[in-house]
Amino acid sequence: MTLITRTIVFAMMCLLSPLAGAHPHSFIDIDSSLVIQKQQLVGVRMVWEMDELTSAALLLDASMAKDSPLVWQSMADELMENTRNQLYFSYMKLNDKPVQFAEKADNYSLSRHGNKAVFTFVLPLANPVPLKNSTITLSTYEQSYYVDMRYPSEKSIHLSDDIAEICSVKLTTPKPDASLMAYARSLDKNDSPGEDMMLGSKFAQIVTLKCH
Repeated sequence: MTLITRTIVFAMMCLLSPLAGAHPHSFIDIDSSLVIQKQQLVGVRMVWEMDELTSAALLLDASMAKDSPLVWQSMADELMENTRNQLYFSYMKLNDKPVQFAEKADNYSLSRHGNKAVFTFVLPLANPVPLKNSTITLSTYEQSYYVDMRYPSEKSIHLSDDIAEICSVKLTTPKPDASLMAYARSLDKNDSPGEDMMLGSKFAQIVTLKCH
């Protein structure tokens, strides 16, 4: 299990019902906005909203510290460091060739939305990507599939007005076969799939940005 997984699902490991055995155990809703400059993609603003059980430990720590800004910042720093160590769980391609992200994300914060923790950050690209005549894909997932990271709908992906006329976005959600679904359901919270299986990638959504 990755560092970020251990951090954000601590509460779930304590609170999960014995009946809740199957992967995934933690759920994150993604909302993303493409950061565009001069018709070039320069980054992605990510908003990750964690489910209530996943959020419980983080919000409890904040409440015990009377919502001290220093505590919120400390938790955000830890999440950012762990996320960075896992390459932000995000994978981008330009015309089927890998695109590198910058080493450090910008403008990150951790906040509360009701009973949910929300982690926000801007993930810059190492180099700007021209949009003209380009097809760009983006997937965000946790390899072990302990954490299910997904967009609730295509409306959770935002294009700026200046590129809406030349670019379109499509969200593709995979449909794993019955045997793979059964395998994921068979995994207990203490189990991990083989590293070479890349289970998370088989359930990962693909955002496709196509520009003419």
